[in-house]
Amino acid sequence: MLKWALIFFIVSILAGLFGFTGIAAGAASIAKILFFIAVALFVLFLVLGLTVFKSVT
Repeated sequence: MLKWALIFFIVSILAGLFGFTGIAAGAASIAKILFFIAVALFVLFLVLGLTVFKSVT
C-alpha cells in the first residue's frame, strides 16, 4: 500500500514539474488516501497483534 502511495506521489511531482496540474492534483489525492489507509491498517494490526499476544501469554 505504501509502495503505491509512493508511486502516485512521484507521478504527482513529475506531473507538476511538467505543468500537468490537474493530473498532479489527482495523483496527490490518491497518494494521500492510500497513505492514510496504510497508516490506519498499520495501527489496526498493531493493536490486534498486541491484544492477541497478551491473551495468549
